[in-house]
Amino acid sequence: MIEPLSPLALLAGAAFAAAVACAFIAIRLLRERQQVTRQAKALTRDVEKLSDRLWELADSEERYRSLIEAQGDLIVRRSEGRIIYANAAYAALIGMTEAEAVGSSEQPRVRSARPVQVLPGGARVFDECIETDGGERWLAWVETIVPVAAGQTVLQRVGREISGRIAAETALEEARSKAEEASAAKSRFLATVSHEFRTPLNGILGMADLLGDTRLDPEQSTYVKALRTSGEALLGLVDDILDFAKVEAGKLELADAPFDPATLIEDVTELMAPRAQAKGIEISTLLAPDLPRRLLGDAERLRQILLNLVGNGVKFTQEGGVGIEAEIAGGEIVMTIADTGQGIPAERLMTIFEEFEQGGMTGHREHAGTGLGLAIARRVARAMGGDIEASNRKSGGALFRLALPLRTGAAVGVTPESPDWRGRRILIASSAPFSATHIAACLERTGAHVRRAGDHALALAELASDSALSAVLVDSNLPGGEVQALAAAARRAGVADIVIMLAPAERRSFGSPYAAGFTGFLVKPVRARSLQVRLDPVERSQSGGDVAPAADPSIQPPGAGLRVLVAEDNEINALLLTRTLERLGCTAVWARDGGEATRLVEATLGGAGQGFDLVLLDIRMPVQDGLSVARRIRTIEAMLGTGRLPILAVTADTAEEDRRQALAAGMDDCLAKPLSREQLRGWIDRISGLRTAQLLSA
Repeated sequence: MIEPLSPLALLAGAAFAAAVACAFIAIRLLRERQQVTRQAKALTRDVEKLSDRLWELADSEERYRSLIEAQGDLIVRRSEGRIIYANAAYAALIGMTEAEAVGSSEQPRVRSARPVQVLPGGARVFDECIETDGGERWLAWVETIVPVAAGQTVLQRVGREISGRIAAETALEEARSKAEEASAAKSRFLATVSHEFRTPLNGILGMADLLGDTRLDPEQSTYVKALRTSGEALLGLVDDILDFAKVEAGKLELADAPFDPATLIEDVTELMAPRAQAKGIEISTLLAPDLPRRLLGDAERLRQILLNLVGNGVKFTQEGGVGIEAEIAGGEIVMTIADTGQGIPAERLMTIFEEFEQGGMTGHREHAGTGLGLAIARRVARAMGGDIEASNRKSGGALFRLALPLRTGAAVGVTPESPDWRGRRILIASSAPFSATHIAACLERTGAHVRRAGDHALALAELASDSALSAVLVDSNLPGGEVQALAAAARRAGVADIVIMLAPAERRSFGSPYAAGFTGFLVKPVRARSLQVRLDPVERSQSGGDVAPAADPSIQPPGAGLRVLVAEDNEINALLLTRTLERLGCTAVWARDGGEATRLVEATLGGAGQGFDLVLLDIRMPVQDGLSVARRIRTIEAMLGTGRLPILAVTADTAEEDRRQALAAGMDDCLAKPLSREQLRGWIDRISGLRTAQLLSA
């Protein structure tokens, strides 16, 4: 049996248990304190890191703000129209401080704005002119949508001042406008000057033509020729100045139409031949056999270039001549113009195509000119996609090379084939530096064997040594003896074709080639086709030989029976037109101004009096100008239902725009002053032919 514990024992046990419990509690509290201490230290470190981060952010924001302010850009952010942020520059624009701007709806005062452009990313870019207390400011804005929180955005604008750029653009635009106005004023001035020059020149050259058609003694003929030469020189000067002005103003207009390059080049050669032959020099052309029958481009501008280059060669050549050759090379049509003149000084080869420069600069009056011809020629060539180069020939003289892009058109007709003359032996007796070579090349293409002799003695020696010669071509200017003696020697040698080559002026003074012992003649410059016809018996019989049929005196003039109205306020030009028309067989009626011309046409269209077959209208006339008269005539024709009356503009304004205006007003053609009698005769022939056809059909 266990005895119960005494109270003292119980008390001691309880004390021990309490002591153990306190010990456990103390240990737990100690551990919790240590944990709290550790957490406190960690929290302190986090607070320090957060403080450092906040300081860094504040510093970064300050640097960013300083950078933005230093740039001078204007920045504003708006939410629902109210400013939630504005930098100092934007706040100053609307007249507030940064603090005052935030929360306001203030907008800058816009005076004008340029169209908005939307960039690929969605940003909008535009320029505005802002009115401020200090004046107007131009700002370039970039407007974007900026996300700030989930599903929330604000509108941000960043602006930069562009007042300086706008001022520069405005100044540039004003300068351009003034330059255009000055150019237009210059063009108007040149057009007026051209008109005022051409009007009296039309009278001078036209009257010289009419006077040349009358019976004149040799002295009078010389004076008339000098008068016409001087007038043509002045006309060329006017044309050069106008062409140069068009090129300078960028108003050079190029046509794009098919043309035959061979015909054009040969026409230029024949046109320049009288000038060359008057100086005692030759001019000749050699065309490559593969030259296209049709090219696309501006034939008149190409003619202008060639006339400048060939004319330059003729001007600076005193002995020998000028040779023109054309071929296809490297996808281009290449034309070379060579001469035997004085050449181009080496120091001027680089400047000869500049304005007011001349190759020779000798000071002689025969070499006088504006110095614009070559400058115009090169600029026109470059506008056509080509170029011109100048050099000196090794044998003496200058060489110009014109190259243009080869743009072929649809061929028209068939290119005549060269005959087969293999076995034929032909002698060319000529000392000419170009034509003899060119003629030999044309003959060798046929397969003929060609011999050449540069003087009378060598030609006689060739005749004596070669008994198989079938033809002899003799230049009328062959040095060393009489060409008649050479013809006689050729007859004795049994040569079948003995042909003399004559310039048109020599043709009259030489007399009959047949009486001089020749079987025929060729006119210089000799065309390849003419050469072939002259030496081919079949071709010659088909072409009818060299002698043209005599004119039938019973044939009436082309304009017989035609009634023509001449509306011209200048008395001299009116006299010229009426006399020219009368010589073509027409009856001319003169109207002194546009009002009188309108009344005369209205009366005849209304049935009063004999009607007109043709109307010639000067563009610049008092009362009514030519354009108004033409429009009035076309209106009356439409009202009455009558036929179309041919109307031709006769004007000294030669610009393409003037021609377009004339055609738009109802004109059928535009004839430039000085008047071309050939153009006028062409229209007379056309109207006369139509009238004859109408009579026959009736």
